[in-house]
Amino acid sequence: MDEIMKIGHLRLTGSAQPRKANQQVSAEQGTKSFQSMLDNSVLNFSSHAEIRMAQRGISFKPETLSKIVTAIDQAAAKGAKDSLVVYRDIAMIVNVPSRTVVTAMDGSSLQGNVFTKIDSAVIVS
Repeated sequence: MDEIMKIGHLRLTGSAQPRKANQQVSAEQGTKSFQSMLDNSVLNFSSHAEIRMAQRGISFKPETLSKIVTAIDQAAAKGAKDSLVVYRDIAMIVNVPSRTVVTAMDGSSLQGNVFTKIDSAVIVS
């Protein structure tokens, strides 16, 4: 929240066209636009996913997280709600609208699993 307060004077619009002086946007609307843009570039992890990742020794480098976020963006563009996202030997179930990893499994945990309640799968290279 502190970051939003520091840059609350910025005006973000949906178009690339700059706003004219007479087209005012309230600070609250600008903050909401920034917050929604920020929310769309963030990947959240449920407490269950964090526990499973710690138990299984799963961690990601920033560049890997960036690839995963891009994959989630692609799933969202196709209207996905719950996706299986596979990166190397790691599988994650992601709730796309909330951008939240619900659970994560490594290669040894994948054997014999059946994934249900998903509507899409994204393979990240």
